[in-house]
Amino acid sequence: MLKLKNMKKDIAKIIDHTNLNPAAEKDIKKTCREAKTYGFRGVCIRPEWVKLVRKELEGNDIKVVVLIDPPIGDSPHSERMDLCQKAERDGADELDVVISVPDAKHGRWEKILKDLKEICKILPTKVIIGSGYLTDEEIKKASEVSKKSGAFCVKTATEKDPLERRELKEKFYHLGIMKKSAPGLLIKASGNVKTLKDVKEAVKAGADIVGTSSGVEIMKGNENKIL
Repeated sequence: MLKLKNMKKDIAKIIDHTNLNPAAEKDIKKTCREAKTYGFRGVCIRPEWVKLVRKELEGNDIKVVVLIDPPIGDSPHSERMDLCQKAERDGADELDVVISVPDAKHGRWEKILKDLKEICKILPTKVIIGSGYLTDEEIKKASEVSKKSGAFCVKTATEKDPLERRELKEKFYHLGIMKKSAPGLLIKASGNVKTLKDVKEAVKAGADIVGTSSGVEIMKGNENKIL
């Protein structure tokens, strides 16, 4: 399990600061400033903002993370590849790629594996399995396929997670399945992780990275708490 020793610094270093809402350029720049202020692990954005974020984060080791094919990964393989290749050209460091949830629900695991293997050759990849859509057995299989694909991380969900905030305990239960099913891979928790308590619970459940649009609020909560 990940250990948070220097709480303020260590929490910042596991947060992918996220802005996936319809946004103006000024909003994305603000997200980047916040990432630099707090020293977050990465900034996760939609493909159209990769060039801007790359420029805004120049000179920092904060990663440019791009979300590919939300919310259920149902675009054709060729379109997914085009998106990933353009993200690489535009300056992305990592891909957060949604698995084909429809294929997962129909047990088409070889098709999923073939798709992901090609994508993982482009850039370091986190595979978003959409755990809220899946049964426990499907979460297990999706995590195993993610490991076989060459991804370095398996992630719970996008911002469109069907699990509501009141169901965070279920999400954290999913993290345990993912950790056990994909040994050696990092685990990313995302979707309705909004408070310092949520982050600590996610880490306790097995998360190595946390994706959230509430990074600033979490860090302010951290500063105001005796831990």
